Amino acid sequence: MSKISRFFKGGGSAASKGRGGPSPQEALARLRETEEMLSKKQEYLETRIERELAVARQHGTKNKRAALQALKRKKRYEKQLNQIDGTLSTIEFQREALENSHTNTEVLKNMGYAAQAMKKVHENMDLNKIDDLMQDITEQQDVAQEISDAISNRATFGDEFDEDELMAELEELEQEELNKGMRDVRLPSVPSTSLPSRPVDGYCLFICSIDEENTEDEDEMKKLAAWAS
Repeated sequence: MSKISRFFKGGGSAASKGRGGPSPQEALARLRETEEMLSKKQEYLETRIERELAVARQHGTKNKRAALQALKRKKRYEKQLNQIDGTLSTIEFQREALENSHTNTEVLKNMGYAAQAMKKVHENMDLNKIDDLMQDITEQQDVAQEISDAISNRATFGDEFDEDELMAELEELEQEELNKGMRDVRLPSVPSTSLPSRPVDGYCLFICSIDEENTEDEDEMKKLAAWAS
């Protein structure tokens, strides 16, 4: 059994020993109180050091004994100040470690709760049933797709005919219309007068008409000349 398992189940000698100890919150509060007390002690020692330095300067060589006593006290205060600095560093490290441990403990505890919840959720789940369910869903989706395809296709309702037969019938109808149009055409009637033996071109007709007009003019001039004489 792992240490984490023993921690969550409350087993192990460490758990039994710490069962009557302070909680992490109480320990952190005590450490912060200690840090605050030592910080105030630091301020007091720094003030005393400054005061002893002032006394030593004041007496100087005039009163060596008093000056030396002041310097000795300053050295003791400085030593205590260094010790407090080391103690504060140790307490700060311990407090940060305890905070991190408490955070990790809460994280692991919550993860354990989540794992138990997931286990409880999965208790009533059967993988075989899930596979069957997914197969049923897939089959129903296929059926739905087939229905959609059938609905979307154009309904013929017996309108399927042979296209070649229809084209042949259409050609017959067109031929009948063409024959009917040929019967309705009327040809021009044949002239009753006889046609000339050879065709007379247009130029000859024009010259002959001019000659006839000149002959008539000459006859009229002769008649007028005879009447005048």
